[in-house]
Amino acid sequence: MDKPVILIETDRLLIRKISSGDDTGMFELDSDPEVHRFLGNKPFKTIDQSRDQIQFIKKQYIENGIGRWAIEDRVTNEFVGWTGFKLMRETINHHSNYYDFGYRLKRKFWGKGYATESANAAMGYGIDTLQFTDIYGMTDVNNIASRRVLEKIGMTYIETFNYNGEPDWRAMGEPTVWYKKIFPQ
Repeated sequence: MDKPVILIETDRLLIRKISSGDDTGMFELDSDPEVHRFLGNKPFKTIDQSRDQIQFIKKQYIENGIGRWAIEDRVTNEFVGWTGFKLMRETINHHSNYYDFGYRLKRKFWGKGYATESANAAMGYGIDTLQFTDIYGMTDVNNIASRRVLEKIGMTYIETFNYNGEPDWRAMGEPTVWYKKIFPQ
């Protein structure tokens, strides 16, 4: 098993590269239908899906120099979820080759400030250490908690769009909101 590489420490959390040992925690996260409520409602059915996701993220580390990072509780060492950046090469909302900022937490950690704490630390690392300047984030228009986190970490709402590319998103389900990290000139 690969050794976790810690990138960031906060008061309550460690943020590190995802490792093969995160498969059980990742499965607990992604098999929860409530976690996937705003993600297309396709929760994982098997732990092998989590293992495949981990391998995909590790491949991103190699190919792109970046990928989502694990969030771990400093006291219990429990896998809380993930946060961080993904280099988006495909076109989404008329943008490509940008850094998508995101996070996902196990439900038992919701409402305790972990999302904001980890997202703020990861965003700071992306800006200060990695010197990213083209950062976007997106979430379902009805995911009010996620929208609040994006705003708390300094992202600005830009527009609403249809993630699936349908001409009239109102007829095709819920729209997606698009955020950008605006840097002072």
